Amino acid sequence: MTKIVRVGVTFPPELLKDLDEIIGEIGYESRSKAIQDAVTLFVTEQKLLHKQKGKKAGVLVMVYDHDVKGLEDDLIESQHHHRNVINSVLHVHLSDKECLEAVAVKGDADDIKELAQELATRKGVKQVRSTIVSS
Repeated sequence: MTKIVRVGVTFPPELLKDLDEIIGEIGYESRSKAIQDAVTLFVTEQKLLHKQKGKKAGVLVMVYDHDVKGLEDDLIESQHHHRNVINSVLHVHLSDKECLEAVAVKGDADDIKELAQELATRKGVKQVRSTIVSS
């Protein structure tokens, strides 16, 4: 039997409220199971992204809080730094506070991975999803 390890996780109140609502709608037995599934999905996506090699194309979709001081400048700087793989950026205003960007990428998989990691780890970036296909 696999040993279970207990960890503590902090959530902003609104995110926890949303999680509890979805857990109730879907019918999860516990928060733990829902969080385990979410982490499994994240780990699987990251493993797939990190296995990519060679020339690839795809889209990075990012949602971020544009009220976070300095974030937009940091994101633009990252995009300029990775201009060799960025073909286009679509910016969508989701609300007074949130923006979505779809970044079309084409180039070396390692460069795309580096860009995705830079974007995902910025404070104020809520999520980055990647869809990478062969070019």
